[in-house]
Order: sequence, then C-alpha cells, then structure tokens
Amino acid sequence: MSEKIVVIGNGIGSITAIKAIRKENPQVEIHLIGEERFYPYNRIRLSKGLLSTLEEDKLLLQKREWYETNNINLHKGVKAISIDEKNNRVLLSDETSLEYTKLLIGSGAHNFKPPIDGIEKEGVYTLRTLDDAWGIMDKVKDSNVILNIGGGIQGLETAYILSQSNKKVILVEINERLMPKQLDMKASEILKDTVESSGVNILLNTGVNEILGENRVEGVSSDKYDHVACDMVIYSTGIKPNISMTKDTNIKTNRGIIVDDKMRTSIENIYAAGDVAEYKGHVYGLWNIAIEQGKTAGHNMVCEGENYKEVVPVTTLNAFGIGLFSMGTIEEADYVIVEEPEENKYEKIFIKDNRVIGAIVVGDVKKSPALKKAIEKEINLEEVDFENVSINELIGIIKNKNI
Repeated sequence: MSEKIVVIGNGIGSITAIKAIRKENPQVEIHLIGEERFYPYNRIRLSKGLLSTLEEDKLLLQKREWYETNNINLHKGVKAISIDEKNNRVLLSDETSLEYTKLLIGSGAHNFKPPIDGIEKEGVYTLRTLDDAWGIMDKVKDSNVILNIGGGIQGLETAYILSQSNKKVILVEINERLMPKQLDMKASEILKDTVESSGVNILLNTGVNEILGENRVEGVSSDKYDHVACDMVIYSTGIKPNISMTKDTNIKTNRGIIVDDKMRTSIENIYAAGDVAEYKGHVYGLWNIAIEQGKTAGHNMVCEGENYKEVVPVTTLNAFGIGLFSMGTIEEADYVIVEEPEENKYEKIFIKDNRVIGAIVVGDVKKSPALKKAIEKEINLEEVDFENVSINELIGIIKNKNI
C-alpha cells in the first residue's frame, strides 16, 4: 500500500498538522475526517458572535478552496467510530472505512456534562459547536433570565456577551472564586467586582443540584438556594477528550491519549495532538498548545526528528472592560513579586531557581509577551535582586536579554 495519512478531527491541531505534512510532502494522500457538517472552523470565536451573526464562511480556519488546492480529501459529517490498529483501518459512522499507513487522532474534546438532575430538559445548552451556538442564539431571543454554570474562561466569556443583550445573567461557580485554576484570590476578587459591576449576578461556592421545571427550564436548585429562577441554562464545566474510538485498541489512554515528545502514541504509526492528547500528564485544551502539537505531529508523520517544544500554557480574558492573563506555574516559587499599580490592576510574578515560572496580570496585558519569553526560554535572572526589583524593571531586564 502506498503511503496514506488519515487525520481524525478537524480542529486547529489537525489543520496545523496537515500544513506541516504538506510542507514536507506535497504528494502524500491525506484524508481528513470531520464529525460536523461544516468545513473546519474557529471555535474560539463562537462565544463572541452569539449576539451578532455566526456564518460558517466567516469562521473558517482555511478557505474552502484550500482543501482542493492542497489535495485534501475532506470527509464532513462523518464520525470515526473505532480504530483497527492491527489492520491499519478507521471505521466510520457511515459504515465505510479508511485504510492508513499513518494516523493522526486530533478528535478534540467535548464539554463535560455535569451530573445534574434535569440537565436534559429543554432550555439547557452548552457551547462547543456552531450548531450549539445557533441553538443558543435562537433561545436567547425568548429568554429573560440566563443562568451560566461555570466560572472559568468560557463561562465568563459567554456571560459577558449575553450581559450585553439586556437579559438578566446569573453566573454560578462551585468554587470559592472565579477562574480558580488560573487566578489567586486577589485577582479573582478584582475580576468578580468588575463582572458584578456590569450587572451579572455571581453565586460562588454554589453547586447546582437540579434544573427545575416540568418539561422546560424554570429555575435551578442548589446546595445554598432552593430556587433560583431562570428560563435558560448554559453549562461550561470543563472538557473531556474524545477518546471513544480508542476503546478495544492498544492505544494507551489516561484522561486523554498519551503521547511522547514526538506526539506519537503507544502505537508506532499513530499520533495524537490537541485537546485529545495527554502530554506529561496534562490535557491543556488551549489553542496555542494544539497548534504546536499539531505542527510536531505532522512533521514527524513524514520526516521524523522533531521534538515537541513545550509551550507555556497561557489563559487570557478580555471582557467586562478588563484584560487579564495567567501563564505558567503559579505556585511553588522561591520569590513572588506582587504589585497593585492602581485600582483594579494587579500583577504577580513567580520566580524559581532565578527564572520566571509563572505570572498573573490583571490590567496591563502588554506585559504578556516578555513574561512568556522569559518562561519559555528559561531566561536566567541570577543578577536580579528579586526582593527589591519592580515588575516594570524586571520586564525591562527580560526584554534586554538577547535570547
């Protein structure tokens, strides 16, 4: 059999992998399997478009003609059901199959559905796909009170957009603060105050137990409140990698599909990248990491020799009139530099072994590139007096390092 590459999943990791493959090998046969009926599109733009018009063609990762120009066989609206790794074949939902010499699993993730009574009721939504977004857009028109479950990035971005619709918006978070994985208490407090000042009602330390209503949503009950009235619920409670097609295979999985620094799985000719991949115990679910993993996987599928360059996990939020970012490791530091330059601005840099390992910044997001460079390049700052240096001085030192 001549060389034939099959790619499962049509997210940014898969598209980046295909670009890397085509850069090295313009001729190899490539098949791209996409479960949705659309051309591959940019998911991170979905929440921002909920109150405008979300048109497929304006969201595309590549123009439609790109696939023909690059000789990509695109299979839309077809799901990869299982993998027969012994016979190098992917079984599809339309009862056909595709043979491969190399396989990339870039199947992404789905939004975790919390175990809440009534979550299947009419009026309960999540936002992961274009169809999800269209459903939310239609329901918002007929809703008065929208309750968002989850105080992470997606929950906040969705609440922000919906708060501009003249609807009452409630945000429920089970933890004691917003963005608990990315922010410390002080940064979360600034964020909470800013969100509430925009009119969004925030309920912290609150776990939703049941979605109330006979057939459609009429409210929720929680461990703190018997009845919180609403007529629409949107949940954003984390992601779960799409690994069902690996069942009954020898592909090693944990939370995601386990990969090495070549993005290779436990099967020599099968690779994984993006939200479905687990690298060194982490499933990141971040755009910039999916791009780098896809690039590495694609290169190694045709050339070998490229190791994954670990990307600093960066979470950013630009909503409610506030900009913030969190990156790297925000714990276990030798030194912590904290400044509050003015009201509603907060900066915290984490130092270990004379290197920046993490940062939280609320306000001046222009500091992000220098700090990201310091973490990724592991810039040695042994000459710095961390007990007396200001953050602006530290940024200046980093920028002057020609690395």
